[in-house]
Amino acid sequence: MPLRVGAIAMAKENTPRAVVADADGRIFDHSDLLMCVDDGLGPRLPRPEEILALPKGSDLFLLPGRLPQAMDPVSEALITLDEDPDFGPLRPVAAFVAPAYTRLALPVYETLRNAPTLSLFAYSAVGWMHGRFYVAAVRVDEDVRQDPYRFDSRAISRGVKAMKQALLGNAVVAHVEHCALVYGCRAAQNFFLGRHEAPLPVSPSCNSACVGCISDQADPSQDSTACDAAPHERIAKPPLARDLAEVALRHLAAVPNGVVSFGQGCEGEPLLQVDVLEETTRLIRAKTQRGVINLNSNASLPRAVARLRRAGLDSMRISLNSARVSVYEAYYRPRRYSLDDVAHSGHLLAEQGGYVSLNLFIFPGVSDVPAELDALESFIERAGVQQIQMRNLNIDPEIYRSVVGPEALDCERVGRPVGVLAMMERLRGRFPFLRFGYFNPPRTKFGRPGPLPRGRATA
Repeated sequence: MPLRVGAIAMAKENTPRAVVADADGRIFDHSDLLMCVDDGLGPRLPRPEEILALPKGSDLFLLPGRLPQAMDPVSEALITLDEDPDFGPLRPVAAFVAPAYTRLALPVYETLRNAPTLSLFAYSAVGWMHGRFYVAAVRVDEDVRQDPYRFDSRAISRGVKAMKQALLGNAVVAHVEHCALVYGCRAAQNFFLGRHEAPLPVSPSCNSACVGCISDQADPSQDSTACDAAPHERIAKPPLARDLAEVALRHLAAVPNGVVSFGQGCEGEPLLQVDVLEETTRLIRAKTQRGVINLNSNASLPRAVARLRRAGLDSMRISLNSARVSVYEAYYRPRRYSLDDVAHSGHLLAEQGGYVSLNLFIFPGVSDVPAELDALESFIERAGVQQIQMRNLNIDPEIYRSVVGPEALDCERVGRPVGVLAMMERLRGRFPFLRFGYFNPPRTKFGRPGPLPRGRATA
């Protein structure tokens, strides 16, 4: 985005300065160069509405095997920084924003030959201004359930001890304890703190091979992770329905407007264990009508979804990186199901009064092109989607671009990216009932349903 001569001083005043790090990991801002962002159309300066102070709970990362790039406001040139006479070799810095925030642009850097693949995080452009770090992101959910100041490690440990004593020998509690204490999973920690949403992990296997899967594959030959090692171990075997129901009932009895959810990022696809899910759901609903029973899923098996709705399932969050078949299949690599099956699952649940949301993995420059928005609008109609959770896709940007392929990035074919903020505005205009957020809502926030979905209606 070239600068007019008269705008140079204003840009220096209102645009964050570039942030870099030395070989020892010390982070500092550049005195002359400005922060750049990549929105899918190449490097440019961030716009004021695209940046905010780095949220508490965010992390900063050094990007190995890469050189930082920044904008010279005088020459309007993109500058690659290699070494500094005082600090030596320089490295790019990126931010991993806290939950409830969606990234709007990627960091700008030059990748060196033989650079390592980046770990599975969502890397956001970051800069320095007015004595603070700034990041290209927006808050999409006011829910504070995962804000870091609300988590006390001592209270979590006390909650773990109390739950293990109350539900002695429960295998679900044992697995969720590992997630809370070892992985630092906020959903698991919230369960032991007696609030919000309780995870119910159930499946060791999956029927997709996502490129950015964060959990170990049950079959090593099917390993799909786009890094050296998946950061999470899956649950070893499906738990008993009575153990799942015991956890769920305790949570729903203690938490007003509570949610319990089958399916987490640290496991496989829960629909593959539909018998266990159906029995668990019936056990819960035989004891209480409180709260929400939710399913986090790839929604690959419509008949299984229909069974669960009849048993008492209230809502489903469908994970999706794209509503374009080619882009979806390139990332998910589905086994014996199609994107049409995914939409049909949402249709069946919505048609029977269930609440359908999308766990939409946002990647600037891919998620916000006109061809994607056209496909997404069609999917929302077909699947009866009522909410979009604007999640950040955790993956090395270069890996994802190579996976989706050049056709998905060709502006002549798919249109120019409109930006994530404009994407949300377009969807709001098309679907006035559509909610945006980040978390699975309690029943009190389900809102009014939209029109019944179009398409197939039988299971």
